[in-house]
Amino acid sequence: MRVTAKKTERNKVAKGVFKSAIKKTREAVKAKDLEKAQKELKLAIKSLDKASEKNIIKKNTAARKKSRLNALVKKAASEK
Repeated sequence: MRVTAKKTERNKVAKGVFKSAIKKTREAVKAKDLEKAQKELKLAIKSLDKASEKNIIKKNTAARKKSRLNALVKKAASEK
């Protein structure tokens, strides 16, 4: 039971990292701050890759989230 609790706690932290990175990217896009959005996108992609490597989220889930975020940032860049 202790091992499960430890792993659950570690997974929660990792999920929090990529969720907050995604949120920051979306907020930067919403504020039309493209430089910050690009920077946050890189961090989000990095954290999603790490989470999928450690089997916290599935590989396809990470790919889907990265793709959608990237499309969002590109759309915002093209509108400017």
